[in-house]
Amino acid sequence: MTPATTPVRRGRLALLTIAVVLAAAAIRAPLVSVGPVAHTIAHDLQVGAGVVGLLTTIPVLLFAVSSPLAVWLSRRFGAEFALTLCLAGVVIACLVRSAGGLGLALAGTALLGVAITIGNVIIPVIIAHEYPPHRVHLMTAVYTAAINIGATTAVVGTAPLAPSLGWQGALVVWGGFGIAALAVWAATHGIRAALGPARPVAADPDAPRAPSTLRSSTTWLLVVAFGCQSFGFFAVSAWLPTLLHDHGYPATISGDITGVFQLLGAAGALLVPVVIARANMVVGVAACMACWAVVPIGFLITPDLWWLWCVLGGIGQGAGITLVFSLIVGFGGGSRVVAARSGAVQGVGYAIGAVGPTFVGALHDATGEWTVPLLAILLMLAAFTVTGLIAARRLLVRDRAAA
Repeated sequence: MTPATTPVRRGRLALLTIAVVLAAAAIRAPLVSVGPVAHTIAHDLQVGAGVVGLLTTIPVLLFAVSSPLAVWLSRRFGAEFALTLCLAGVVIACLVRSAGGLGLALAGTALLGVAITIGNVIIPVIIAHEYPPHRVHLMTAVYTAAINIGATTAVVGTAPLAPSLGWQGALVVWGGFGIAALAVWAATHGIRAALGPARPVAADPDAPRAPSTLRSSTTWLLVVAFGCQSFGFFAVSAWLPTLLHDHGYPATISGDITGVFQLLGAAGALLVPVVIARANMVVGVAACMACWAVVPIGFLITPDLWWLWCVLGGIGQGAGITLVFSLIVGFGGGSRVVAARSGAVQGVGYAIGAVGPTFVGALHDATGEWTVPLLAILLMLAAFTVTGLIAARRLLVRDRAAA
């Protein structure tokens, strides 16, 4: 029996998988939990919808500007300690956000954005480092599926909790994912390793200098792919209820199908390793686009089949982010390189994605209909496909050459 297949090794990987799943839920559930109680927050804090919108907009903006901090923490103190900081930050942020008035709500939201950014960058690094190569794609899919499930749980569960706990208590509840993840993470690595920063390894002056990740054309292909995928996801998530309502469907259906769109992202994520195993990454990107593209095309041609477009689009959006994360990890290069690549791709990519809802909304306001906004989303998804296919092809050629 090889060391990689011993019961102790398998048990540790099982515990680590639970920690990754809980961490994925912890970095998404608190973020999306504001939406279901937005009106209550606005009334209680006596602010407008625009101010409440900052409670979801600030974290996404911080995804873009805080990625270098996450990379630095990983290099200076180790990925393990960086994830501990992420989870502790999520828990503290949930408490601060609900502790008082508008000032604390905004401060807690900003802290939440920084903590989530660290997790966004670090978890793919941990997956690449901790799991055998043949399991990396599967674990990346499990991670992104857990993100979708955690988000859906918070979207569905926050409003029912608010009458008994108040909006503050309903938001704090989702910090429980962070507490649970911290407990399992400490059990996996031991309290000292999880809570203590690693000593930085001195660089070998005689070792060849690794090429800059930012100078790699592959990194920028992944930046564009992730940015365009994020643009489509945030834009569709923000405007799908309004789009359905404008086509004559009641608000209850609009809200329900939006939840289905989010939840099916988990199915799309878990389909990615199956497609990669049976075919390859190139086929995966093409299949993802086939699902994703039916949202804008379907609503332009036959909006009455909205349920089919939303189901396929949900699968496509979950597959899209999983494919990009798989490519980030797949090109390898060691923990430092993967962290730098992850930070660059997500930092710039989320900045592009954050523009999506505002840009699409402005197009709708300017034209008074949905044709031009849907074409804009389709164009961004086409850019995701082109850059994703080129990057996937490079990885396929490299892997075949190595084999």
